[in-house]
Amino acid sequence: MSEFLTTINGYIWSDSLIYLCLAAGVYFSIRTRFVQIRQIPEMIRLLVNGEKSASGVSSFQALAMSLSGRIGTGNIAGVATAIAFGGPGALFWMWMVAFLGASTSFVECTLGQIYKTRDRITGEYRGGPAYYFSTAMAHTKAAPLFKVYGVIFAAVTVLACGLLMPSVQSNSMAAAMHQAWGISEWAIAVGTVIVLAFVIIGGVKRIAAFASVVVPFMAVAYILIAMIIVFANAGQIPEIFSLIFRSALGIDSAFGAIVGSAVMWGVKRGVYSNEAGQGTGPHSAAAAEVSHPAKQGLVQAFAVYIDTLFVCTATGLLILSTGAYRVFEGESAAGAVLADGGALPSDIAVGPAYAQTAVDTLWGGFGSTFVAISLAFFCLTTIIAYYYMADTNVRFLLGKKAATPVPLLRGTIGSNTTLVLQALILVSVAAGAVSTASDAWALGDIGVGLMAWLNIIGIIVIQRPAFIALRDFERQQKAGKDPVFDPKELDIRNATFWETYEPEPDRDKVSVGS
Repeated sequence: MSEFLTTINGYIWSDSLIYLCLAAGVYFSIRTRFVQIRQIPEMIRLLVNGEKSASGVSSFQALAMSLSGRIGTGNIAGVATAIAFGGPGALFWMWMVAFLGASTSFVECTLGQIYKTRDRITGEYRGGPAYYFSTAMAHTKAAPLFKVYGVIFAAVTVLACGLLMPSVQSNSMAAAMHQAWGISEWAIAVGTVIVLAFVIIGGVKRIAAFASVVVPFMAVAYILIAMIIVFANAGQIPEIFSLIFRSALGIDSAFGAIVGSAVMWGVKRGVYSNEAGQGTGPHSAAAAEVSHPAKQGLVQAFAVYIDTLFVCTATGLLILSTGAYRVFEGESAAGAVLADGGALPSDIAVGPAYAQTAVDTLWGGFGSTFVAISLAFFCLTTIIAYYYMADTNVRFLLGKKAATPVPLLRGTIGSNTTLVLQALILVSVAAGAVSTASDAWALGDIGVGLMAWLNIIGIIVIQRPAFIALRDFERQQKAGKDPVFDPKELDIRNATFWETYEPEPDRDKVSVGS
């Protein structure tokens, strides 16, 4: 089974997908005139001030929901893995895919807002790639093809977010907690399932409230601790950055032979972490209450920066500045050791233990506990975000049938297909906690890769409305207005939600943290 998963993963994450991610980022950056740089002040302003309603969450809450999906094991174990098999230069390519991917994220998340809809069962806003693929071209002869494409994406997302990707999060969390406290992986699996069951049954509002409190607090705490340790090794910082760039460009003697691996692992783990182009961000983006789709596109572009430039960089500098790394030749720890920072025990496994050891170099015994707690919160919120995305796509596939009672469960609370999805994702979490790390990561990479292939190709085809929305937003912005979206005026077809949209009576202005 392990060999089979590795083979499938190799086909999906071939050089073609790596180049596709980078090329799409370059293309969208040029088409948007590098919106990821020009609109940074507006991104920050929109985070501070936004709206929310009974149907939609605030921009900040939507950002928190998005970050809860982005900030997870990829920011700790994923960075360690990228350095282990791609060298320090992998961190540079994570930065590159974040910078370029911010424009991709803007496009996909703006499309998510343009073609969002109101859930038939709950009344909440829903959207995502399945919605914009099946709707954007509905007025053309290609409508049946894109309808099928949307269904395929929805099915793949349910598979990826419901079964494949949660296992990586629970596996890394279990590994870190076992390393820190010696707790059995089975005990961790049971405890995680209990906590998740309470949160996800509460629906999108509870998910948003939970994420908006937990994600910012833990992200800031993690970055602060990491930076304290990095600055404690301040003398190493110039050499670290030199090493990163030399390794990334293949001019360091120790890493010259694996420059291709640096690109592959940097892009692979970068996309896994920040999810730009993967198609996950549009789901939370669509849930936001905004007056113009471009507003949430900008907010979600900034989320890519928070994830990679802040959290992943903190992990990378933490590991490199303390010497808590080991670089291998090939795709596994069985390969020859190309470089050793000198701080890792000889038997340490590639993964969260790198970060745990790094923190321990300054505070002996504290590192394992701190990283385990950080991973617990990061992974829990990521799994919750995965559930929300899977649920959104189940509702897309089934429509009103999503409320159909499940046989043998008729009459019980939540007895519908959503309950079945909840059960499946909890089983996936439990299984992931007791699986091997290599199998868990292979499953997760397969899920991410499948979604990225479908989403990036799709948004390249239907990109036009996102660029029109951006120009309209900036035109109104320049005129000193609070931009309001009118698809009919812009000749954007099939944006049926916005054609009849009126602000809800209970919509309120909110500030950060509301």
